Amino acid sequence: MKTLQCILFFLTLCASLSLQAQTREELEAKRQAIQQEINEINSIIKTTESKGKSALSEYEDLQRRIKATERLIQVNNQEANLLTREINANANKIDRLRNELEKLKEDYEQMIQKSYRSKSDKSRIMFLFSSESFLQAYKRIQYMKQFAQYRKKQGEEVMLQTKTLQELNSTLFEQRRDQEKILAENRKTKSDLVEDKENQEKILASINQQKQKYSNELNQKQREVSRIDREIDRLIREAIAKENKKVGSDAKSSFKLTPEAEALAKDFAQNKGKLPWPVKSGVVSMRFGERQHPIVKTIKVMSNGVRIDTEKNGKARAVFEGEVSQVSKVPGANVVVMIRHGDYLSIYNNLQKVYVKSGDKVVRGEEIGEVGINSSSGKTTLIFQLFKNTTKLNPEQWIYKM
Repeated sequence: MKTLQCILFFLTLCASLSLQAQTREELEAKRQAIQQEINEINSIIKTTESKGKSALSEYEDLQRRIKATERLIQVNNQEANLLTREINANANKIDRLRNELEKLKEDYEQMIQKSYRSKSDKSRIMFLFSSESFLQAYKRIQYMKQFAQYRKKQGEEVMLQTKTLQELNSTLFEQRRDQEKILAENRKTKSDLVEDKENQEKILASINQQKQKYSNELNQKQREVSRIDREIDRLIREAIAKENKKVGSDAKSSFKLTPEAEALAKDFAQNKGKLPWPVKSGVVSMRFGERQHPIVKTIKVMSNGVRIDTEKNGKARAVFEGEVSQVSKVPGANVVVMIRHGDYLSIYNNLQKVYVKSGDKVVRGEEIGEVGINSSSGKTTLIFQLFKNTTKLNPEQWIYKM
């Protein structure tokens, strides 16, 4: 029991130190990233405002913005608290430096007065001639030199302390200004959050009045998604069989790799968590896997990839170098582009324009097509999937900061 308590204390301490270790720069970077996410959500909402989207879609849009706003408020609070600690530390440092500076000035003033009283050449000569021995005279000469050096050093120390104090005062002013700016932004953000939550409650009340209608709508969408997923699975097996036939194999569930393809697959695997987003900017509107619908609790939503809402006419980009394996028209999903990376496949679903064809070699970041509009939501949405042979992979574990 005692060991467990020690472990819990250690973990708590580590978490606390980790939180404290966050620098102002790190928090500012987080804040800007979340603000960018909110801007993208706002842009998507604005683009689809006049397209008569369903209440479910409106609710989900608001939910994403609310969650991002809550994260923004949390980071703003962390940054404001960090600034408070820095302001207090600098204020204490300024008080200490002022006291030290006053003491330095007093000492320096007394030294100058003493030096002034004994500054004449005559008094210095008399001081030397009154020596009882040559050694004493030598020591008095050294003393006068050291006294002069010390006086100079004290004067420099006064100037240095004065400059440090001025710099700290300037830093303190900037910190207080930055803190007030963050607090003002946070007040506005909290006001926006309250408004969003009120609007969300109104939408939820409207949905609850027509629950059966929206339940039927969700079931229909899920059936359509399942149909498209089955077609994607068929295309994958078709691509595997086609490529394996070239090397004399009839396997349909996994690629037979050449040495070059094996090296490419290894390189792809080593980039797990580092792959770029398949669009320049966007917001994940549906994540990988099965989950309960946030409103209609009786419905389970399944996604074999991620859905990314992006800007109008946004471009899909290859996440890694490879070869275009398939370009296929899938009813309900516009055009699907499949790129092979050894025995890995990246799939770009819902393209309205395509810039590549089967057999083309592509490089990381290359634009492969224009993302189409989702007919049910009115949003420009890319459905992005990853597979190893026929095994579904979670893109969130492969794409950087997804």
